[in-house]
Amino acid sequence: MIEKLEQRTFLIALALVTVAFLFLLKPFFAPLLWACIIAVLFHPVQLWLENKWGDRPNLTALTTLTACVVLVVIPVLLLLTSFVQQGVAIYQQIEAQQIQPGKYIDQVRNAFPAVQALFDRLDIDMSAVRERAASAAVTASQFVAQNALAVGQGTFSFVLKLALMLYVAYFLLRDGRALVEKLVAALPLGDERERLLFQKFAEVARATVKGNLVVAMVQGALGGIIFWILGLPAPLLWGVVMTVLSLIPAVGAGLVWLPAAIYLYAVGEWVSATVLVLYGLIIIGLADNILRPILVGRDTKLPDWMVLLSTLGGLALFGINGFVVGPLIAVLFIAFWQIFGREFHADPVAGNGSDEQPPTQQTPAVDEPEKA
Repeated sequence: MIEKLEQRTFLIALALVTVAFLFLLKPFFAPLLWACIIAVLFHPVQLWLENKWGDRPNLTALTTLTACVVLVVIPVLLLLTSFVQQGVAIYQQIEAQQIQPGKYIDQVRNAFPAVQALFDRLDIDMSAVRERAASAAVTASQFVAQNALAVGQGTFSFVLKLALMLYVAYFLLRDGRALVEKLVAALPLGDERERLLFQKFAEVARATVKGNLVVAMVQGALGGIIFWILGLPAPLLWGVVMTVLSLIPAVGAGLVWLPAAIYLYAVGEWVSATVLVLYGLIIIGLADNILRPILVGRDTKLPDWMVLLSTLGGLALFGINGFVVGPLIAVLFIAFWQIFGREFHADPVAGNGSDEQPPTQQTPAVDEPEKA
């Protein structure tokens, strides 16, 4: 009796300490998440270096992390810096009335009377739409400008989180496999189930970053290039906006290039508008269909509706990190229910007059996951 009481008390204390520790790490959620993603994504590079250099964990982890910084971190920082600069410039132009979003809407309305007639039939106040569009443009540009100021004021915090991400990623690259084995031994879920869950985590993290992020960056780059070729303003800014929107399934970069094409039709630039529409449908649109199967494959593909809901829900709850966290939670949800259905659901055995006992349901072995 005393032993059971001590055991229960220990388990309660263990749960409380674990919750307190996770709460302690809450301010560093984003750096820790991306450190784990870096470790998973660059693990094949580390394995290749280990095959070349032998058992030298410190050197291979440091070299892998250096490759990550050169190939990913520095280009992303340069891109974000240019994006913020163009965003601030557009905000200043809107404030100085050099850019008037309402004027563009009036041009589209005057160029397409049928659209105005349709809105009148649907009892949509075009003046209200015009004011809301102008207000949204001011709000979006102001948001970029304010966050640029916040980044400048919080440079130390940003640098600290970046350094923490790289520091944790180094140790995950060096000791990740041993850490996974310790977690498998410690967690009371069953070793095979735990390995399956770690495998799902690695697959989804790799598929989301390699697939969604790379495809989104390609689509954004293609969109920025065509904006630059056609002489549209702030091509880098709109390229980054298309990159962000491409993270959302069933929405994509069309929310940027399609209104731009409509505006070009409205102002009489038929050739540029037609080129933009064809380029958006053929080049930008097909990039997703061609690249995603190559980068992700079919094994971890979620249903389209679940990808959409999990991505939108993740973005709403976790911000920009949600495009990874949302699908990850969805896949783990499916994995848990698959395990439950496989191991805990007993199909009724039809009575056939036989005394033979139903066979014991065995847990199929799963391949050992690729550990970070």
